[in-house]
Amino acid sequence: MNPELIEKITRSIVEKLEKQSSFEQSSPTDDSQSSVAFWAHTSNANKKVINGPLAEVVEDDSAKELIKFPNIQEKHSTSLPESKMPIQQEENMEPKQQVPGIKNPVNQEELDTLIQKTPARIGIGRAGLRPRTETWLKFRYDHAAAVDAVYGNVSDNLLKRLNLFKVNTQVTDKEVYIRRPDYGRKLSDEAKKCIQEKCTKSPTVQIIVSDGLSSKAIEENVEDVYLSLQQSLKSADLDVGVPFYIEKGRVAVMDDIGELLTPKVVVLLIGERPGLISAESLSAYLCYEPRKGMIEAERMVVSNIHKGGIPPVEAGAYLGTLVQKILKYEASGVSLVQKEQ
Repeated sequence: MNPELIEKITRSIVEKLEKQSSFEQSSPTDDSQSSVAFWAHTSNANKKVINGPLAEVVEDDSAKELIKFPNIQEKHSTSLPESKMPIQQEENMEPKQQVPGIKNPVNQEELDTLIQKTPARIGIGRAGLRPRTETWLKFRYDHAAAVDAVYGNVSDNLLKRLNLFKVNTQVTDKEVYIRRPDYGRKLSDEAKKCIQEKCTKSPTVQIIVSDGLSSKAIEENVEDVYLSLQQSLKSADLDVGVPFYIEKGRVAVMDDIGELLTPKVVVLLIGERPGLISAESLSAYLCYEPRKGMIEAERMVVSNIHKGGIPPVEAGAYLGTLVQKILKYEASGVSLVQKEQ
């Protein structure tokens, strides 16, 4: 979560509360009720420190940081301008890195090495029987991003930029799509008619795009992958059919495309199932002459295409090379591996 945004929102709330309190009659309070303290989830030794009349950072004996706010009824003046509440930033502040949540680990060097090698949640520690607050909030944030990716929609502006017309599978809504994967593997009758009218028959390569289980993956990556792939195929002087977009599609929908258009190779760019590390990962499935009844071993996939994995532009160029190899051996998946050997 953005620490600067949290601090800004916190400061704004306190300022509004103080404005409201200026119109009320204050009552005397003792020292035990004069302040409210809560955990500073966004503050540590390497982060910003709040210095101002409304809040101060306090550190207790167990090295837990608190933000302490005075009781708003103790003040009668209006809130100070934002310029009077400076946020001082330490010089030469380094970018935030994952900090181990385990105190005094048996092997600190090994733990640091593991953390550097994976984005997975390891060494996060705990507070009693539960996860630490910052860890739990980050988990909830990543989970919400994954849900948004599944239930989101690809914008019409992106499809217009890439000149992709849209068709649907037999899925009626997202809930059906999640419960009935088989519906996402079959095109609707309207989609079949539209594809036959707008697409050319028997192209060498047919490119299709589908949101799959992550609309975010399409929004973030497909443009770079698609344009790079097109350039690679053009350089190889390969005939490319009319590309289009399938809403709520599954991988095996390429079999229906194979039956309708009979291309040599189908390339399907589809959103991967989102996880808690990335909700915007794209996959590219390739198949030589797909038909109904095609087994999964005959398909091949290039996955983990996103800014934290395989760069989208690089992935598009590689897919073009892979298409040439499939055409050369007239096979894909396990059959391609066997012929190469």
